[in-house]
Amino acid sequence: MTQTTARLRRNGMDFEVLVDLDDALKFRKGQTDYLTVDGDRVFSNIKRGDVAAKNDLEIAFKTTDPNEIGKIIVKSGEVLVDQDHRDEDRERKVKQVVDFLSKNAVDPQTGNPITPERIKSAIEQAHVAIKNVSIESQIKEIMDKLSVVIPIKIETKRIKITIPAIQTGKAYGLVTQYKEKENWL
Repeated sequence: MTQTTARLRRNGMDFEVLVDLDDALKFRKGQTDYLTVDGDRVFSNIKRGDVAAKNDLEIAFKTTDPNEIGKIIVKSGEVLVDQDHRDEDRERKVKQVVDFLSKNAVDPQTGNPITPERIKSAIEQAHVAIKNVSIESQIKEIMDKLSVVIPIKIETKRIKITIPAIQTGKAYGLVTQYKEKENWL
């Protein structure tokens, strides 16, 4: 349980609350609707220990409840994240990119798939900066940088399969997520 500061500037005043980092990030992503403010106080400057005046809270947030104000601050303000947490997020994103490329990319010279280890080392060699956005939006930029280090291209294949009627129950669930078109005989 790591505590962190969440802050927001509203009506020319700064408001800060102390919250649990993991809970705040989950709340911000919409994964939970439960958030508690540690210490049940809203500060104007948490480092100096300056507690915000009740009338300032009423003017800025229309309430004086620290938990409600904390939710507003976390949702629309800034949550300070420590370096360890940023490193974890970056590693998770790199792993997603490596998994995506190992499943979809091939060596254009041989047609063989590229191993995850080779992709990871190529990412490090090419000094690829992976942003904290979706993989699809940055894959072209990543591919351009990786192609300098290793020959790589994304390739998908279309296949046509015929499943005997007796096997459709078992196979339909597996095949349906990949299908573009379906014909029943």
